[in-house]
Amino acid sequence: MSSEKIVPGRILYGPDFEVIEGYITIKDGIISKVTEEKVDSQNIITPCFVNCHTHIADSVYKDPPLGEYDRFILQHDLDSLVKPPDGLKHRVLQKTSTQELIEGMRYSLKDMLATGTSSFADFRENGLPGVLALKDALKSTDIDHTILGRPSGYVGGTDKTIMEVERILEHADGMGISGINDMNHELIEAIAECTKEHKKIFAIHCAEKERKGIDTTLGLQPNFLIHMTRALKEDLETVADLDIPVIVCPRSNFTTGAGMAPVAQMLEMGIKVGIGTDNVMLNSVNMFAEMEILSKVFGLEDRQVFKMCTINGASILGQGRTGMIQENCRADIMILNGYSNNLSGTADVLNSVVRRARPDDILAVIDSNSCKN
Repeated sequence: MSSEKIVPGRILYGPDFEVIEGYITIKDGIISKVTEEKVDSQNIITPCFVNCHTHIADSVYKDPPLGEYDRFILQHDLDSLVKPPDGLKHRVLQKTSTQELIEGMRYSLKDMLATGTSSFADFRENGLPGVLALKDALKSTDIDHTILGRPSGYVGGTDKTIMEVERILEHADGMGISGINDMNHELIEAIAECTKEHKKIFAIHCAEKERKGIDTTLGLQPNFLIHMTRALKEDLETVADLDIPVIVCPRSNFTTGAGMAPVAQMLEMGIKVGIGTDNVMLNSVNMFAEMEILSKVFGLEDRQVFKMCTINGASILGQGRTGMIQENCRADIMILNGYSNNLSGTADVLNSVVRRARPDDILAVIDSNSCKN
């Protein structure tokens, strides 16, 4: 027997998030109808977030010391925190038991759903065991996921590494590589080629701390890039010409001292931009926090901010039927309390969702997987 659910309120409808009053009809996890009419509800219905870049394995070691302070100012050292193989994150992952890692990841998966995220893409360290650990953690949730693994080591013969990559690709959606400067170039080229032969996703960090290696990275023809914080205009022009999407991680880049990605330039050049929260060790998985920074610190148009956090992310990850509210799309939606102390009295619904909405405004998260029979 089919299940049907009616959700009334103010709806952010379609790819441009037009605010309409009415109700959504959901049948077997799909939006079967959107009806525009006057309803007795001020609640706000929005698509769920798509978090395009996470590292959730380091959920077991949240908020470590970030470095030394000089005159009350943090002296950032990105490499000491996350650079493989000896950065703090990697030392923690190596010494933590698999069961502890799985439990930590489960907490973050639940937190994603609770804060309005219905889909995420994770760069998973530690080879095949790392991928299998994340798949184990995912058994307890209905959240959509894209798992991007990586080899367990950064030295050794190409043939041995490619054999490991092939085993990983049997269980993962692709490969997520730390960066062009963290591995032998010939090896990374072989990994990219192997991934493409398997018709899987190849993604890579690029220009997070320094510009070095951008041209070599682009030559790998990745499906998407992470960060591009240090990219120059000419780099972005090449990225736009190659039609490569970019995932930016605003809070993470501030936390590590990487700086501000040139997001406005990316958008002006027609680059498709998605948003990620990056390492749970450094930042929560709360996408509302990313939106507020993008709106108020980067000064970006609120509609574009919301697109980057929803429909753009869905498109980049190949999830074309989610990220927006429209007929025949998947019913991955959240209902925000339009009567809350925070959201009541809004002059513009979309602006308020982007600039001030918080997880405690969420009345319910409906994901398409859990509302199927």
